[in-house]
Amino acid sequence: MIVRYLEADQTGLLQEKIVQVENELENCTLCPRRCGVNRQAGERGYCGIGALAEVASYGPHFGEESVLVGDKGSGTIFFCGCNLLCRFCQNYEISHCLKGECTAVNEHELAAIMLELQAKGCHNINLVTPSHVVPQILAALPHVIAGGLHIPLVYNCGGYESVETLHLLEGLVDIYMPDVKFWHKDSAVQCAKAPDYRQRVQESLLEMQRQVGDLWVNSEGVAERGLLVRHLLMPGGMEESTAIFKYLAEHISKNCYLNIMDQYRPCGKALVIPGLEKTITVEQYQQAIKSAEENGLTRLDQRDPLLLYEKLIITE
Repeated sequence: MIVRYLEADQTGLLQEKIVQVENELENCTLCPRRCGVNRQAGERGYCGIGALAEVASYGPHFGEESVLVGDKGSGTIFFCGCNLLCRFCQNYEISHCLKGECTAVNEHELAAIMLELQAKGCHNINLVTPSHVVPQILAALPHVIAGGLHIPLVYNCGGYESVETLHLLEGLVDIYMPDVKFWHKDSAVQCAKAPDYRQRVQESLLEMQRQVGDLWVNSEGVAERGLLVRHLLMPGGMEESTAIFKYLAEHISKNCYLNIMDQYRPCGKALVIPGLEKTITVEQYQQAIKSAEENGLTRLDQRDPLLLYEKLIITE
């Protein structure tokens, strides 16, 4: 299966998309925050990032979903800044752009990172927290295409997206991977100051599903195209989890590939929010799995800790 950005390059669609987005940073409305700042002039809005994308780290990642990792790992690029800024973020220093964590890169440097990850054998380019750097990513695509990139692009986001920005990505992204965290307004406000989170994530899921459909996995067990949904379990959040599973089954697809994640731990400023000082128990995780299955979702990501350990040892 040919990756979508190569098809877009051949038809001229890629260049059209780059032209459409090239002035977006002058009055930035890339995400639902719609700050309207001039990032080209050095202004920084909610995400904390200006004209250039900033990268914290990159490399083959073996802790991602099994269908992304394969044998060689997922080629992750951790972008600094975030349009959601969850108070409990496990990458708090990166998302909040704390001093010394980030390196600004131009489109040539970003392209070089992608090509390096492919050269290391990674199965995909996993763009982590990319919502606020879509123009910079698009600007890098002609350079990676010229350099021979041919592996899928993964849009690994927090689910708080603008449909207009997703339209700009249509025909370019192979795999969408949103993390649907909240369902109740109170939770979204308390944790991320995003009262419209549920509405935006519903719109985004529908648009992502329309663009790429259910996740397609090749004969080697590696994903090549489609929607992969993550859901981070939150302390005391089983009611919200069940509502999310119900929505996915009824409005997206019962064939939706879902990763229910139990790795929440109180990071960042989580301890100032009552209830978020807890972690997820084995019983809570099993209850979530049961709830997803009862709602008709059976394509659940399964990770083998022993297999993950073996892969990490081999790559060291």
